[in-house]
Amino acid sequence: MRNPRFHINLYVIIPVIFSGITIFALIAAYRLTRSFLDRGLSPEWPLAFWGTILTLFTFGCGLLVVRFLIHPVQRFVDRTQTLGVLREPEVQAPPPAAEDNEMYRYARVFDQVTEILSKVEARELFPEIIGQSKTMRAVLNQIVKVAPTDAMVLIVGETGTGKEMAARSIHRQSPRRDKAFLAMNCAAIPEGLLESELFGHEKGAFTGASGRKLGKMELANDGTLFLDEIGDMPLETQAKVLRALENKSIERIGGTQTVRVNTRFIAATNKNLPELVKKGLFRQDLFFRLNVFVIHLPPLKDRREDIPLLVDHFLGTADREIKLSTASLQMLMAHEWPGNVRELQNAIQSAAVMAGEAIEPAHLPASITRSWPRVTSEMPIADEQPMDMDEKLQGLEKSMLIQALSQCRGVQKQAAKILGIKERSLWHRLKKYNIDAASYKR
Repeated sequence: MRNPRFHINLYVIIPVIFSGITIFALIAAYRLTRSFLDRGLSPEWPLAFWGTILTLFTFGCGLLVVRFLIHPVQRFVDRTQTLGVLREPEVQAPPPAAEDNEMYRYARVFDQVTEILSKVEARELFPEIIGQSKTMRAVLNQIVKVAPTDAMVLIVGETGTGKEMAARSIHRQSPRRDKAFLAMNCAAIPEGLLESELFGHEKGAFTGASGRKLGKMELANDGTLFLDEIGDMPLETQAKVLRALENKSIERIGGTQTVRVNTRFIAATNKNLPELVKKGLFRQDLFFRLNVFVIHLPPLKDRREDIPLLVDHFLGTADREIKLSTASLQMLMAHEWPGNVRELQNAIQSAAVMAGEAIEPAHLPASITRSWPRVTSEMPIADEQPMDMDEKLQGLEKSMLIQALSQCRGVQKQAAKILGIKERSLWHRLKKYNIDAASYKR
């Protein structure tokens, strides 16, 4: 005989139990009062005795809840904190109202455990992507969700942020992982050859077409085609690409036969496509067709905590063992990185060639050392840039915070002393600019 099992949420069963106790207590008190009044007796002492019993019973139920529910949580939190893998409370100073709060301690430990598990998951699922910051983990979470589907993906990000790597990760996590992945840079192919590369051509279709050639869309059948820099695609080609996306079919140049393709398309651009649509440089209907699932890759300046991991990775690919000095790491952490990860990789490779056993600031490119902020009592508002005073002040404040954390290797107490502010004020400023002090502990 089958043994049925019912799963009831604790958020439901515990309130129901205590509500039942309350209803039972009210009914019993009412019946007790009516019984004594009907006999002409005073119900005060029986009610007091019943209230005492009910209080002790409710107190015992509360102890049972703590014993079977809260105690395991407390034991887990205590054992987790003794492992030594969590950040010290000093790294993330709690708000004033949360000090000496047991529930805040539980919530902080659970948040850190969740963060560690998400980092482990990111390393396991995406070993080719170097990055464990919150912004990058959010991107990886998007990839995990969209990869199993056939939805059109548009990857948006500055140059050098790793758009092709993100596209390859989507392909590796998809059911098409065993099929072909082809990448095509629309800006690197001359306009006259772009359609031939995409759709292919028949023999004699144009001068020099000595035989049939299959295009990328056909070669990537049942696989994935990555169209990089799609914002640079000519308007005439955009119309043909739109038709291929909607009909799932193509015609080779010079051919009359329709070829069905089952290709997944991933597009990427570092341009503002809505702005190009307004200027008439990009088809609106194609933009709407591409704008199904958008992934925004953050620039390196918004994920500075990933810089030490990226540097370690790039140094690990060198042909000899080489280290990075603390002063050099401080400069790398403070740089704005307009070229993002590609610029960082080039800077490390260039410095590794010039350096001996360790990379010092003198080995870094001049573009990095020249922009190194010098925090003094009379720090000038440097570099005339097209931004207002508030933006300049915010940029200056952020640079000072980063340099202070770099100098004291993430210890907030020392950083606050360097900046001449209280730890509480430092904590709020770090939260304002989304700066993770723990990433500067190296």
